[in-house]
Amino acid sequence: MLKKTLLWIFHLYYDGFRNMRVGKKLWLLIAIKLFVMFVIIKWLFFPDLLKENFTTDTQRSNYILNQLTK
Repeated sequence: MLKKTLLWIFHLYYDGFRNMRVGKKLWLLIAIKLFVMFVIIKWLFFPDLLKENFTTDTQRSNYILNQLTK
């Protein structure tokens, strides 16, 4: 019963995505928007402060440990 239901749900979505025309363009637009939000904006506005302020991994880990245990 569960296998039949899961197979029915899979075919429902498979047929829906296969037959859509406008939806494929919208999904592409959503993917581009997410890429811009999470990759480009992070790269531009959130620099890696630990790499800028500390030279070794030990210094970075000690700083984080001190910040977490305050």
